Amino acid sequence: MRAIVAKMLVGGPPLVFLLVFFAAPSMIMVLSSFRFPGEFGGLAPLAAPEGGTGGDYGLTAEAYQFFFSDVIYVEIFLKSFGIAMATTLICLVMAYPLALLIARSEKRFRNLLVLLVVLPFASNFLIRIYAWMIILGPESGFSHFVNAILGVFGIAPVTLLFSPFAVLVGMVYVHLPFMVLPLYTNLEKHDPSLLDAAQDLGATTWQRFWRVTWPLSLPGIFSGSALVFIPVLGMFAVPDILGGTGDILIGNLIKDQFLGTRDWPFGSALSIMLTLAVLSVAGLSTWVARSAMRHGQ
Repeated sequence: MRAIVAKMLVGGPPLVFLLVFFAAPSMIMVLSSFRFPGEFGGLAPLAAPEGGTGGDYGLTAEAYQFFFSDVIYVEIFLKSFGIAMATTLICLVMAYPLALLIARSEKRFRNLLVLLVVLPFASNFLIRIYAWMIILGPESGFSHFVNAILGVFGIAPVTLLFSPFAVLVGMVYVHLPFMVLPLYTNLEKHDPSLLDAAQDLGATTWQRFWRVTWPLSLPGIFSGSALVFIPVLGMFAVPDILGGTGDILIGNLIKDQFLGTRDWPFGSALSIMLTLAVLSVAGLSTWVARSAMRHGQ
């Protein structure tokens, strides 16, 4: 009996949290996606009111039919996945050397370096994004420098702001710490004697990294990639601020359905499709990670 009570005390709060803040909202979204849109936005009633004539009531799969009937929504999904994948890869390339540097620094400097990584979180998210509008603006020194370099090669000047480049820069800037921290946590736990043993066996610097450090860091890589890829996929603030009218991602489309056109059923259907896509990617990543770890052993 005590064991059952102990399990309920330990596992009960997380279970309740998941039911209230994940399962219940998900079920509401699923039900909303099969509803008709209201006459003035929102959701139409499930049943016709007394004395009501006309209108659409009940349940329908119209939102999903509309989604699969137009290729533009598939293109937006693919574009969002492309941005998320590019952001994840760039964050990995930039974060790995930094995390390795922090992990191999003297202990008295590690906390300071980690603090510098998370320091941007001390300021408001929107302020940091608006700062990039100034940096990438047409009259900024950075834009003049880039266009001067392009002019040397005979390339016409480009506009950095309100472009896919600006969106990618903003995404990488916002999510880079989420890649650094899991990598550092993993790399900091590596046993240095393994590298010494590999060196004694004649391994070069590259071989020691590729055969020892890289396989051991795979859990940190997959954790960091998940923490970057999934939020980027649903992000709408950065594309709204730094992107142009042609840089609509799935997060922007969902936001517009709820706050702009007020077509809640279609917005719910898009949210469900995004959730299924994220779960599919997470499941595939987990399978790849387990396979990689199995082969590494």
